[in-house]
Amino acid sequence: MRVVVIGATGHVGGYLVPRLVDAGHEVVAISRGRQAPYREDPAWQRGQRVVADRDEEDAAGTFGARIAALGADVVIDMVCFTPESATRLLDALRGTGARLLMCGTIWTHGVLTAVPALEHEDREPWGEYGVGKAAIEDLVLAEAHRGDGVPAAVLHPGHISGPGWPVITPAGNLDPEVWRRLATGERLVLPGLGLETLHHVHADDVAQAFQLAAEHPEGADGRAFHVVSERALTLRGFAEAAAGWWGRRADLAFAPFDEFRATSSEEHAATSWEHVARSHSVSTAAAREHLGWAPVHTSLDAAREAVERLARQDGSTIPVPTAP
Repeated sequence: MRVVVIGATGHVGGYLVPRLVDAGHEVVAISRGRQAPYREDPAWQRGQRVVADRDEEDAAGTFGARIAALGADVVIDMVCFTPESATRLLDALRGTGARLLMCGTIWTHGVLTAVPALEHEDREPWGEYGVGKAAIEDLVLAEAHRGDGVPAAVLHPGHISGPGWPVITPAGNLDPEVWRRLATGERLVLPGLGLETLHHVHADDVAQAFQLAAEHPEGADGRAFHVVSERALTLRGFAEAAAGWWGRRADLAFAPFDEFRATSSEEHAATSWEHVARSHSVSTAAAREHLGWAPVHTSLDAAREAVERLARQDGSTIPVPTAP
């Protein structure tokens, strides 16, 4: 197949583009050209790279037509954040024969009633990101069910993790101080009771799901799929397991969120609230059944891999994990 990947040099694209190339597909990697891929791989030399600024070209009304002109069998869109942008792309792809695979988020759910949540349940999203992604999903799946619409599917990752970028911590934020405290045995304050949940996923497991959806339209088209690790983690359990990476026992304290906020910066506290207020735990049954997808990494595997890379960066305050 000829596959166009929009947002190809991001976290997932670093795994997805090499996967597709190694599988024998012709790949066109679209990015703004402002950074190298998060993950280097010789396969990048066997694909086509195209520089495009989506925001500028969307504003000019040219982006959709530019993508359609590439003659793709499959378009994988990793970086669509507004319904307006999704509409322009769908309008351009209609009638071309191309399929569209859209990256969503588990934040299309609101506060959950039952866990693990299924794709069609508890759809009362809140926050700009979750609301916008839910609206995009509605547009894409409505298009897929039209008789003359663009065949399409939506894949919803959890908290994407892996080497080369920060990972959501047991406090629900990106504060490296969380890892340092767990590594050194210092007390760590967690919000709530520590029973709130996070649902990570390794970037390569997300890439695996997009590859399967591209290669198996009969299972993918017209559906939405959660793409997360097999099991979510509680904040407390996550912290306790992570402390073990350094041979430590976690020294934990718990505080109502308003008290927790005082122990953190405004930025990190806001990120914590976004995660713990949702406390998502979602089912992967649909992706397993219809795509044959099976995540390789647990949440802890994905987080540890990221932390080990962070610890080895110049200037890091995080000790390198040593315990098995």
